[in-house]
Amino acid sequence: MEPLNDPAAELARRDREAEEGGGPERRERQHREGKLSARERILLLLDEDSFEETDRLVTHRCNDFGMAERRIPGDGFVTGYGRVDGRTVFAFAQDFTVFGGSLSETNAAKIVKLMDMAMRVGAPIVGLNDSGGARIQEGVVSLAGYADIFLRNTLASGVVPQISAILGPCAGGAVYSPAITDFTLMVDKTSYMFVTGPDVIKTVTHEEVTKEKLGGATTHNEISGVAHFLAHDDRECIAMVRELLSFLPSNNLDDPPRRATLDPADRADAALDTLVPPESNQPYDIKDVITRIVDDGYFFEVHEHFARNLVVGFARMNGRSVGIVANQPAFLAGVLDIDASVKGARFVRFCDAFNIPLITLEDVPGFLPGTQQEYGGIIRHGAKLLYAFAEATVPKLTVITRKAYGGAYCVMSSKHIRTDLNLAWPTAEIAVMGPEGAVNIVYGRELEQAVREAGHERALTEEEKTAILAEARAAKAHEFREQFANPYVAAERGYVDAVIRPRETRHRLIRALEMLEGKRDKNPPKKHGNIPL
Repeated sequence: MEPLNDPAAELARRDREAEEGGGPERRERQHREGKLSARERILLLLDEDSFEETDRLVTHRCNDFGMAERRIPGDGFVTGYGRVDGRTVFAFAQDFTVFGGSLSETNAAKIVKLMDMAMRVGAPIVGLNDSGGARIQEGVVSLAGYADIFLRNTLASGVVPQISAILGPCAGGAVYSPAITDFTLMVDKTSYMFVTGPDVIKTVTHEEVTKEKLGGATTHNEISGVAHFLAHDDRECIAMVRELLSFLPSNNLDDPPRRATLDPADRADAALDTLVPPESNQPYDIKDVITRIVDDGYFFEVHEHFARNLVVGFARMNGRSVGIVANQPAFLAGVLDIDASVKGARFVRFCDAFNIPLITLEDVPGFLPGTQQEYGGIIRHGAKLLYAFAEATVPKLTVITRKAYGGAYCVMSSKHIRTDLNLAWPTAEIAVMGPEGAVNIVYGRELEQAVREAGHERALTEEEKTAILAEARAAKAHEFREQFANPYVAAERGYVDAVIRPRETRHRLIRALEMLEGKRDKNPPKKHGNIPL
């Protein structure tokens, strides 16, 4: 060992210890499990040669339980800043090879310092999580460290983008920091999140469940909606983080970055004219509409596997980042339910916080009926989406492609809740309810009369009555659709600004975004609203 009185040698020794973390054997175990080391992850996230590490030599202060002899520079967390596509980003990575990546008083202070700096600078924060939780040997001070982080997460919310990548275990109180951040990514088969683990659940409820089923990446992407993205390995996950950042501004005072495109702003796509099926009960994939109108056909979907009856994500229009919210007729006919409402509201509020214009593609038959939805609070949850759209002050554009029925018409960024431009395709059906349901109310007496007239000369069988009634209903539904459930009634009242040919959609939206680039709108002065949580 180099003599301690040699300053350069002492620095080199401490640097080596920080680089080694828990040592080569534990790093190799990470690799065998399909996971990268903390430093490998952070260097993969940031542009080459841009990482500047902070608090590299911090060590813990615990002298109990034999910890005094086990001090490693960095204390299990790698923190610092660098660049992603040339823009400053702050990042931390938990090193599972050092005390299982557990949170201590000192490494919590490292994260707090990093987050405070990111707030002052106005730059995104990315957390690469891989931790066994609070450091038990430190007791309440490790819990205090979590609370300090939670507070910064809350204060930074809506100020700088916060992204959490779950690249290993994340359990107990540790899950609440990612839950407060804007986006959570998980890796299939190697990451999991839960408040209480399988052993505790078995003890308390006698229910047996695996870690993967309880809190794995598939569970949280498809069922709970806790996670927004599903990756197959660490490298894909970190690539997703970089791609996500490319759509986002650095902070709430910046505009999203623009990217050059060769896709003409006035490009027309004739295939859109026939994309919506002639029968209103036939499905189609709304993603086909999205990819045909956005730059280069590229759509970066968020929450892809959760609440698939609503599609949300990022794209670009003439190089400018936009958020897209769209009903999905190919899944549950595009109805709004509890999960879809919460998913949409969360996404809309993020875009509004960070100056990202919103484009809504509407084809919604209404809210999902049933006792399960009503008992689950569809009124409260549906109101979240309504509140989010109404509160948003960014440029808002809506295109009604087909159905816009009932309260769902109002909720999906209608003209009445401050949407700047509302367009409709000729296939749009805007009404209080669908024609099939409306005819029984509007034409009830005429339907009965049709059956009576048909049975005037002889008694009809029940089958004949049913057939006559079905034919009369179909005719009246067609009449209702022609007279009332079309875009022109709404256009006459100014609720729709224009009825356009579908092939013109891209050009019209881009021109509207250019017009709205200097939009200034604000809500009444208040501390904050009371969204129906």
